[in-house]
Amino acid sequence: MPSTVADKKLRRRVALALAGLLGLAALPAWAAYPEQPVRLVVGFPPGGGGDLYGRLIANALGKTLGQPVVVDNKAGAGGNIAADLVAKAKPDGYTLLLAMSGNLAVAPATKPQSLPYKVPDDFAPIGLILEAPHGLFVGHNSRFKTAQELLAAAKTQKLSFASTGTGAAAHIGMEMVKQSAGVDMLHVPYRGSGPAITDMLGGQVDSFFATASPLVAQVRQGQLRLLAITGDRRNPAIPDVPTFQELGVRVPVVQWYGLVAPAGTPEPVLRTLSEHLGRALASAEVRDAIRKDAATERHLPGDAFRSFITDDIARYKAALTPALLKEITN
Repeated sequence: MPSTVADKKLRRRVALALAGLLGLAALPAWAAYPEQPVRLVVGFPPGGGGDLYGRLIANALGKTLGQPVVVDNKAGAGGNIAADLVAKAKPDGYTLLLAMSGNLAVAPATKPQSLPYKVPDDFAPIGLILEAPHGLFVGHNSRFKTAQELLAAAKTQKLSFASTGTGAAAHIGMEMVKQSAGVDMLHVPYRGSGPAITDMLGGQVDSFFATASPLVAQVRQGQLRLLAITGDRRNPAIPDVPTFQELGVRVPVVQWYGLVAPAGTPEPVLRTLSEHLGRALASAEVRDAIRKDAATERHLPGDAFRSFITDDIARYKAALTPALLKEITN
């Protein structure tokens, strides 16, 4: 017999009810998340760079998730080894990445063809954690007291700047300074801040461009002088230091850290992690630890964080002149 309209409506109601029941049946698998420790992969050695931020967030998340969040240090290749490991991990919410400017913005902008992972396709964004300004440093014994003095001198003299690696976030940041200020300075790459600072104090290089937060203590101790920082406004932790923006120099990048999971991680798990990250960033303990050295917490969850990442990739791509790209890829 031909189906009546009533029969069709009844079958549709039954199908919807079954779908709802199936959905509810699947819910407990994720409602119980996490049922085991969570691994946070960090692309730095213990005690170095963003490892401190990774441990801060891992500890805070562990307190509210009800399971330990264990830091797994996978240093190397500017954080790209860690990113590749997480991109290929099982998307179940038990392997996360401490993402950062270097491995999720700079590397995809400068060498996308050579990366073993794709951004943002291979990752599910959880949330941004913090932003830290880059800064232009000189030694306490430098003749330059302000950024204006240094940039003015660079127009008539051959000055140099150090960085912690060719093609790294800070290197490209200083290239943005050069382009905006209309100056030419020799880039001298180092393998770390220690050797760069030693040579700067010894007069081998004139300045050092780096993420400011790890060096704020040396500024306060009088070993270094911080001439200017990136960002939209002055930082309360270092209120006497002007922004490049104040000086009319456009440098639209900062160092950032966030949390991502492998692509395909279930949405309920991502929501749970994002909610707990938000709680962590609202706690006085985490907030004070981030702010004390001139970084700023910033909770930007899910899709908003994905847009932030793609926009940051575009910012770095915009700075890649043919000469700079040749320097980075050679």
